[in-house]
Amino acid sequence: MNDPRSTYARRVEQLATATDDLFAGNRIGLEKEGLRVSPTGQLATTPHPSALGAALTHPYITTDFSEALLELITPALTRAEEALAFLTDLHAHVHHHLDDELLWATSMPCVLKGGRQIPLARYGCSNAGRMKTVYRRGLGNRYGRTMQVIAGIHYNFSFGEGFWVRLQAIEGDRGAARAFRDRMQMGMLRNLQRIGWLVPYLFGASPAICASFVQGQETDLEHFDDTTLYYPYATSLRMGDIGYQNQQEEGTGIKASYDSLADYVRTLTWAIETPCPEYQRLGVKVGERYEQLNANVLQIENEYYSTVRPKQLTEWMERPTLALARRGIRYVELRSPDIDVFEPTGTSLEQLHFLELMMLHCLLADSPLVDAAERRAIDTNLVRTAHRGREPGLTLVRAGREIALRDWAEELLDRFAVLAELLDGGSDGPRAASLRIQRDKVADATATPSARVLAEMRAHGEGFFAFAQRMSSAHRAYFQGRRPSASHQVLFERLARDSHQQQQALERSETEGFDDFLARYFAQGEGEAGAA
Repeated sequence: MNDPRSTYARRVEQLATATDDLFAGNRIGLEKEGLRVSPTGQLATTPHPSALGAALTHPYITTDFSEALLELITPALTRAEEALAFLTDLHAHVHHHLDDELLWATSMPCVLKGGRQIPLARYGCSNAGRMKTVYRRGLGNRYGRTMQVIAGIHYNFSFGEGFWVRLQAIEGDRGAARAFRDRMQMGMLRNLQRIGWLVPYLFGASPAICASFVQGQETDLEHFDDTTLYYPYATSLRMGDIGYQNQQEEGTGIKASYDSLADYVRTLTWAIETPCPEYQRLGVKVGERYEQLNANVLQIENEYYSTVRPKQLTEWMERPTLALARRGIRYVELRSPDIDVFEPTGTSLEQLHFLELMMLHCLLADSPLVDAAERRAIDTNLVRTAHRGREPGLTLVRAGREIALRDWAEELLDRFAVLAELLDGGSDGPRAASLRIQRDKVADATATPSARVLAEMRAHGEGFFAFAQRMSSAHRAYFQGRRPSASHQVLFERLARDSHQQQQALERSETEGFDDFLARYFAQGEGEAGAA
């Protein structure tokens, strides 16, 4: 990390002297994607279940790229236990409305019959709904639909007001609160990228894929059996070269700058406004159908692939970059965790407690700007860990030199220990317990989820598809055997009704044509100063 030890130690020491609970205002939110599949493991071709509500307007149950790709979202809650309980109740509610379908238990999809067979998500006939579908059609045209049905967990985290006031006082910063918080959180994002390889090592659960995923393309993946490809020491193929990413190597991508929030907004805005010759050849409006929202480097901000993002809550149809420029960073989104196939919800308290430690560490550690050489090292380290993370003696690049993954990981976990005590309010709390589990994984790679996946497949004599289908069926049985809490059940039923009414009201009220709607959407912010 190359930060002075004293900077980190000083911040931690002074935070520890606080007499009140500085972390009481922390907020955790989760987003979990999951493919609906038939009992035989085929991608579902049925519409998004109406009983779950309208995907356009429901705050907690929606769809991602495909009509079959559910996305379950929790509100921002104060404790990891609350977030996981809410996510668990969402899963239970959904499973009771899936008839005989399953939610696929892994990040990587299976038994695909070509991208064109993957149905785009549909959001009704309002302009906002049409825009969401056209955006997804553009993603499919640019990157292929198969890549878009890879699923994951997004971990959203923010610090509370009391923490920020205390930290700004510790730093002796007398400037505006927003400027201080934006600057610190951009440093946090840079550090999350620097040690981002730790997430696929500790929590990666996609070391193998169905052969159908690569559709006969040439790869250097090895054969686990006739139906399954893998790397022997892989942790997360989802986060490796075969996963979804913007195509920088083809000259059609972008690397956003994390030097400051203003630079981040500026680089994304450039990409949204700058034509790309390759995408121009695809066409935008071909006949009467939109093939993409525009022919620029990015259609909208969400197209930019990154393991971490600064986020601000948006008003209805407000562009995310404008929300950031106008109101600053509200929370940080970590997008790299795989779905944990061994957990019915796809994540666990152990993981959530560890990610909280990682967030606090990355905020408090010094964070110099990332130069070109370090950017290459960050990308190299992520791919090495995704493809070969459990390989004995594997090295990563730090400060221009090779360092053993295990040594670097042990250093980081040692530094997390004092944070665990700080957050737990003592020496033997849940975060300390999570840290012990992670130490075991560093000491013994066979304890990682990726190693456990391959061990399970070998023990049962099954390929990836059979393993994933077996686990999906087990999770379905688990959730069918439980119900959401009474309060959540009432909430989910009310939101389903309200979301349908909101979508219908939106569709009835619109008089503007779609062309004009898009033009007005992309014209947002014209004349505004870039306040970020």
